[in-house]
Amino acid sequence: MTASQHAFHFAQFNVAKLLHPLDDPHTASFVELLDPVNASADAAPGFVWRLAEEGASDATGMRPAGEDVIVTLSVWETRQALWDFTYRSGHLDAMRRRREWFERHVEAHLVLWWVPAGHLPTLDEATERLADLRANGPSPRAFTFASAYTAEEAARHLTSGAAGDTTAA
Repeated sequence: MTASQHAFHFAQFNVAKLLHPLDDPHTASFVELLDPVNASADAAPGFVWRLAEEGASDATGMRPAGEDVIVTLSVWETRQALWDFTYRSGHLDAMRRRREWFERHVEAHLVLWWVPAGHLPTLDEATERLADLRANGPSPRAFTFASAYTAEEAARHLTSGAAGDTTAA
């Protein structure tokens, strides 16, 4: 995990439903990209942490959203750092090919939220944030790039008495 002077970090959770199992030849080109794309993320400015299964280099073996759904969960110093990695690096080339490997999304598949610096979100936390976004739409506790909130807005939302939410922004 990278050291940071920011009070809050930016978490992201993404789900993708596979068209074919990871060991299927149709998915081989995706599997070949996993290590290089993850290494690029690990070295990207503003990268803090990403979920990886114990003893593995990624989280593709973890299936909290279904047997045919893979997930990514990561933390970045800022929204801009995640944006730059997602849309201004080699990751974009892989995203452009996503229809080769994944079904089209019929509901929200990416959720973003702020966490206190040093907090590593759990899969339970991430799946709950995605469920919140799907059920209630964007809010300071669960949003998208197109509907982003600042860390300050998220913190104000929590301190203004959001019922039942005891997590930090």
